[in-house]
Amino acid sequence: MLARNLFFLALLGTATLLHAEPLTFDAALRVAERESPDLAAQGAGVAAVRAAARAAGALPDPRLAVGVDNLPVSGPDRWSLDRDFMTMRKVGIMQEFPNSGRRHASVEEADAGIAQAEAERRVHITALRASTAVAWINVRYAELRISLLGELRCENDLLAGQAQSQLLANRGAATDAVIPGQERAELADRLDEGRAELAKARAALRRLLGPSGDEALVGDPPKFTADAAQLRLHVHAHPELAAFGPMIAGAQARIHAAEAAAKPDWSVELAYAHRAALYSDMVSLQFSVALPLFRGSRQDPLIDAGHNALQRLQAERADMLRDHIETLDARLAELESMDSRLDRTSTQRLPLAQQKVQLALASYQSNRGDLAAVLAARREWVDTRLAELQLRNQRDALAATLHYSYEEVAP
Repeated sequence: MLARNLFFLALLGTATLLHAEPLTFDAALRVAERESPDLAAQGAGVAAVRAAARAAGALPDPRLAVGVDNLPVSGPDRWSLDRDFMTMRKVGIMQEFPNSGRRHASVEEADAGIAQAEAERRVHITALRASTAVAWINVRYAELRISLLGELRCENDLLAGQAQSQLLANRGAATDAVIPGQERAELADRLDEGRAELAKARAALRRLLGPSGDEALVGDPPKFTADAAQLRLHVHAHPELAAFGPMIAGAQARIHAAEAAAKPDWSVELAYAHRAALYSDMVSLQFSVALPLFRGSRQDPLIDAGHNALQRLQAERADMLRDHIETLDARLAELESMDSRLDRTSTQRLPLAQQKVQLALASYQSNRGDLAAVLAARREWVDTRLAELQLRNQRDALAATLHYSYEEVAP
């Protein structure tokens, strides 16, 4: 009994360890696709369209006809089934044969419907990947900001100790005993804000990954490089634009169906008629052909409507293409600006801010400066580091969005 309990506890511990596996960037993308209810719904939709498409182009169901012909309703033989030689009890079967153009157009429209459902699923996959990438990046940088603020709080405690030593040596102003506490309170406020940002970022990631969104993140996001020429080359392949391909194919199939309706369909009916015992049974064979004589008021309006719908889709695609080109150009300009600002922050602003802190601290330690100047310089350095992290966060999120929207083709 004890051994069995230990075995189950071991299994539970193993399951817990598996569940708590660190979450890398690529793993988050895989989990998002696996756990997404939206993609499950899209997959079911594709399966439904595929199942329905199997009936496309098939012949209509045959019709069974049962009845009585030439039943007397007056005279001495009225309502009798076997006295009048013309009375027949009949059973027959009829099959309609739509013209080949109509059936071929039905297959075209079904194929276009499948392609459209799959294209719409790719749109959702692209949006999911971009959203997951941004959510993971936001959590990672929120954690980095909290880690930085924690380091700064430790440094602030060391600085407070130095200020106390200065006061004990009768050096520095009396207010120096208060200033480190004010700085500590300000850092605590920033930590609270950072934790709130992290909680929001975690909630967004959990929305996409389910319980896996609470797992520890490991590693850094991929370094997405935005090649402007390559992105512009792929703008036409964006899933939202690619989805217009099967939509246009479906519109063309409906035009073909309307055109095929102007051609005659035909049907055949075979019937067996049973008469009274004194008379012979009979068999009849009948062919019927539709006569589309009023094309101007029946088929032509539907054909015109189909061409107008096709032109509407083509115009909408052209308009969306312009929107995507405008959005891409704007985002590329924004990304270029961010890269320039990050380079300037890393090579100029941060080193200068750090040098300013060192100079202010040296002056304070040699009793030529005050603690307020040290903390002001240090606050400026903190603000610069936090601003750099925020800018890197925005830059990586934007680069990931561009990558999954225009470079990567979802399967």
